Amino acid sequence: MKISDLAKATNTLPETVRFYEREGLLPAPARTEANYRMYSAEHVQRLAFIRHCRSLDMTLAEIRTLLHFKDAPTEDCADVDGLIARHLD
Repeated sequence: MKISDLAKATNTLPETVRFYEREGLLPAPARTEANYRMYSAEHVQRLAFIRHCRSLDMTLAEIRTLLHFKDAPTEDCADVDGLIARHLD
């Protein structure tokens, strides 16, 4: 799907999608021969997660930490527990 489709699916502006890509929160998508970004269902899920975290007033650094552990589920998650506890306080 193109960036406009991803943006509509997640109620996000295309500029915001590009920003999350630059920040490393959203992986770079594949490109077509015409250099258009082509997003997958995984991008939709990850962007929806990011948007949900932002709606909870999480910082980009906090989201980055959560995504790191989401991508590496075998690592010790004590840092995530602490992050969530601090955020809930």
